[in-house]
Amino acid sequence: MITDLEHIKTTIENKGVKASYQRLKIMEYLLKTKNHPTVDNIYEVMVKEIPTLSKTTVYNTMNLFVEKNIIKALSFTGVETRYDIVTQSHHHFICNQCHKIYDINTACSFMCDNHKIINGNKIEEVIGYFKGICKECINNKT
Repeated sequence: MITDLEHIKTTIENKGVKASYQRLKIMEYLLKTKNHPTVDNIYEVMVKEIPTLSKTTVYNTMNLFVEKNIIKALSFTGVETRYDIVTQSHHHFICNQCHKIYDINTACSFMCDNHKIINGNKIEEVIGYFKGICKECINNKT
């Protein structure tokens, strides 16, 4: 029986990353939460499980995962970097009230799939986001 950690180990090793315990657990967290966390978010959760974990280890792991295209680094505000386990092109929705970030795939299909060249420019990546009020916050008002 293959465990989740064995699958994660195989996945990151296939990308050329040595599978340390900390890296495996960070990757497991990213796969389970999918909440576009910051390094601080990851550290706060993971240090409870791995008391010897340093914030530097989390930073280095995230940078390595980005370099190996295991995850994507996102900067919506220019102030903080968030990380996304989904590496395919897609957009995001940011709620102005609860500040949650959601993946949006429908808006991207037109912009990502149909336009490889725009005004003579070759498009290699599309990064975009929408801001507003999420359906959870709208429903909580009633």
